[in-house]
Amino acid sequence: MDEAFRFADELGPFKLIHIYRPSLGLKAVVAIDNIACGPAIGGVRMAPDVSTEEAFRLSRAMTFKNAAAGLPHGGGKSLIFADPKMPLRDKERLIRAFAAAIADLAEYIPGPDMGTDELAMGWIKDETGRAVGLPREIGGIPLDEIGATGLGLVSAIDVAAQHLGMPLERARVVIQGFGSVGKHAARFLAKKGAVLVAASDTRGTVVHEDGLDLPALIALKAEGRALSDYPCGRKFAADAVIDIPCEI
Repeated sequence: MDEAFRFADELGPFKLIHIYRPSLGLKAVVAIDNIACGPAIGGVRMAPDVSTEEAFRLSRAMTFKNAAAGLPHGGGKSLIFADPKMPLRDKERLIRAFAAAIADLAEYIPGPDMGTDELAMGWIKDETGRAVGLPREIGGIPLDEIGATGLGLVSAIDVAAQHLGMPLERARVVIQGFGSVGKHAARFLAKKGAVLVAASDTRGTVVHEDGLDLPALIALKAEGRALSDYPCGRKFAADAVIDIPCEI
C-alpha cells in the first residue's frame, strides 16, 4: 500500500497534507480526519520529533472527542516540525508561514496545542481569518491562563477515583511534564487535598515525599527556570519521574 494511504479506513483521513517550505524552515503535516459533522477542528502542535502517524492518530482522537461532545465539527490536527522554545520573533515568522500555507484549507480550524498558545492562534487568525483558543484581547477565552485542559484532566481523575473508591485527600500525585497542563492539573488536585510529591520537566525531576511547594514550582517555570532549581527535595533525571511511587 502507498505510504499516503497507510492510515486510511472507512472514517478517513479526509485529507493528509504535507507542507514543505525549505526557504522558510517550515516542515509541517495537517491531518483532516473526518468532516461528516462539520469542519475539522484540532490543535497545532509544535515539536522537533513529531510524525505523520502522530498527526493522523491525534486527528482521529479529535474526531471521536468532538462527536462525543456533540460538537458540529470533525477532527483535525497539525504538526509543525520545530523547537517551540525558539526566539519569539522566529516562532511568529514560522507560524505565520504555516498559516499562509493553510489559508485555503477551509475544512480545518486550528487551535492551540503543545508548543503553541493563544498568541500563536492570534497570528493564525490574522493570516487566515479562522482559529480558536484566541487571546483575550481579540475576544478569546484565556484557556491557558484558567487551566482548562488541566481542569478537564482532573475531572477525569475524579471520576476514575470514585470508580476505584480511592479518596483524593492525601493521594500522592506525580506530574510528568510540569507545563501549561501539568501545573494546572496539580493546582486543581491540590484543592481536592491531593499532595504533589514529584514533578518533571525536560531538564529533570524533583521529588519531595512530604509535598512540593506548588506556588514555588509555578513561579520557577514562569521565570523560565528548571524544576531542578527548586531548593528542596531530591533531584533526578527527567525520565526518573516514571518510577516515583504515587496514586496519581
